[in-house]
Amino acid sequence: MPKDSNADDQPSLKDQELYEKLRDEGNSKEKAARISNAAAKKGRSEVGKKGGESGSYEDWTVADLKQRAKELDLTGYSDKRKDELIEMLREH
Repeated sequence: MPKDSNADDQPSLKDQELYEKLRDEGNSKEKAARISNAAAKKGRSEVGKKGGESGSYEDWTVADLKQRAKELDLTGYSDKRKDELIEMLREH
């Protein structure tokens, strides 16, 4: 089945309003879609309770940060300094 050319880079969204709000706040398309779809499935208040379990990236080693970047299929992280890795992971 051919893809709609307008939908090529647009993820499947279940809560368009929340997605747009998250994008306006500067979140990536992937992150905004992930959050808005989780909110549509579980309810916005449940999704808001979920966060905060992971330690601060500042407490991670450079090796741990690079491993996390690899897990997320990010590219260009091998020569980054710790502060640059943290920024890259937060913007993902």
